[in-house]
Amino acid sequence: MRHKKSGRKLNRTHSHRKAMFRNMVTSLLEHEKIVTTVPKAKELRGVADRVITYAKKGTLHHRRLAARYVRDAGVLHTVFTDYAERFRDRPGGYTRITRLGWRRGDAAEMAIIQLIPEGEPVTKTKKRRKATAASEAAGPVTSKESFEEEAPAADAETPAAESEVPSAEAAPAVEADAAPAADEKADD
Repeated sequence: MRHKKSGRKLNRTHSHRKAMFRNMVTSLLEHEKIVTTVPKAKELRGVADRVITYAKKGTLHHRRLAARYVRDAGVLHTVFTDYAERFRDRPGGYTRITRLGWRRGDAAEMAIIQLIPEGEPVTKTKKRRKATAASEAAGPVTSKESFEEEAPAADAETPAAESEVPSAEAAPAVEADAAPAADEKADD
């Protein structure tokens, strides 16, 4: 059983997977966009975000940590100068995965993983909690004190509602319209 085991093996050994992600993250940071399969893109996202976060911190220690993944010195310099400045105000989520469809030869689902363009606004999404049918039927939860405070307010609104009853002038108009219809039925 694979309980509590994170990450995808991608049918590769540990050393092969590690080398593959090093090459992929270097290519992604060099070209800002690469085409790969969806599972590889989802795993690469975490590695690329980690390297950019190291660049934002900018210390020598973090440069050496990032150099474990990015093996090209020119790309590492670009990450620590350009990308660190570009993503300074962004709290994570530096990559985007766009699905392309299925590859012809083996029907593997393909995707483009790319760095978020400069100037893209940071969108905050709220996670909504799913309400169960029982909680919707029960209504809002109130305390005894809040119920006692609302009760006098409800009594104050009752006379206002009674004053909105239609006037006596409107009632005969309705009856007048109904009377000709009754006369027509009698003539038939």
